[in-house]
Amino acid sequence: MQEGAKSWRPRTRHQIIIGVTIAILAAAVVLALTQLNLSQVWRSLTHAKPGWVIAALVLMATSLFTRGLSWIQVLEAALPRTPIPRASVIRATMIGVMGSAVFPARVGEAARIVLITRRLEGRDRTLLPVVAGTVFSQTLINIGALAILAAAALSGIPALHGKLGGLSGVLIVPALLVVLVLAGPSVLRLARRSRSERVAAAAATVANVLALGRSGLTVFASPRHGPAAVAAQLVAWTLQWLACWALLEALSLHTTSNAVTAAGVLLAVNASAVLPATPANVGVFQAACIAVLAAAGVGAGIGLAYGILLQAVELVTAFMLGVPALLREGLGWRDLRSGLRSQATEPL
Repeated sequence: MQEGAKSWRPRTRHQIIIGVTIAILAAAVVLALTQLNLSQVWRSLTHAKPGWVIAALVLMATSLFTRGLSWIQVLEAALPRTPIPRASVIRATMIGVMGSAVFPARVGEAARIVLITRRLEGRDRTLLPVVAGTVFSQTLINIGALAILAAAALSGIPALHGKLGGLSGVLIVPALLVVLVLAGPSVLRLARRSRSERVAAAAATVANVLALGRSGLTVFASPRHGPAAVAAQLVAWTLQWLACWALLEALSLHTTSNAVTAAGVLLAVNASAVLPATPANVGVFQAACIAVLAAAGVGAGIGLAYGILLQAVELVTAFMLGVPALLREGLGWRDLRSGLRSQATEPL
């Protein structure tokens, strides 16, 4: 009976994901057919200036390399006695971005953690929480970057105040993780005094894992690696912002301030990707672009064209860099989709 229940749950979860995806895509199709001028969308895409599109591709690609450089600094701070395979870190970054761009539930994040853990010298049981902590360190830097984008977008586009009013909700999960990592050991210290041996043993295990995970945050206390890691990550965000700006120019869109509009777009699409509802976040991604551009005075049809073009640039960049990295690491598509995913969720 238990085996049947276990096999039923994954199938049910998979069916729910497929159902939600179909519903969102169907709604997007209905909206496109009834509310949008599809000929205008097509005309905007076919008349996009190729020079600006190429510039956006180069900027996006460079931003991924820069994110990899930031992660190298974080790993070296967390594991000072462990040789860090820098080329593998860069490739893992590319593979992670590609995995998160294609599959739901941000599979790429788990994939890059497992991939680098395999490449490091030492016991996986000890290294995995530390590597996960380094990814969390990058997440904290990303929250700072999102705050900067929010300040720029909300100050420059007053109409966004209502549309992005729920932005604070997307920061709840990272905020809870911060509380768990920082306050968890104190709470678990009480649980370890429990009269129940099982509770005390479980609390001790979780406390050890959290302690290892917190070591991934040591980059913020490192004068050697901390500034370099933060600077590289912020440069990566700047390059992505410039790519969004370049695509506004590619479609000859002229808002009050294209720089501010690009910041709003980058903020919105990243906020929509925190809990992706569809593979590659298709539909939701375009809706986020339409909302920001509408607040900046751009019509929905051109907004949809921009959303399609921006996501196409992101996907092309992810595949252009991710596929060679996957092959160079001796992995296949099936490893990314199932093998790395299952190993990332299984206890070591």
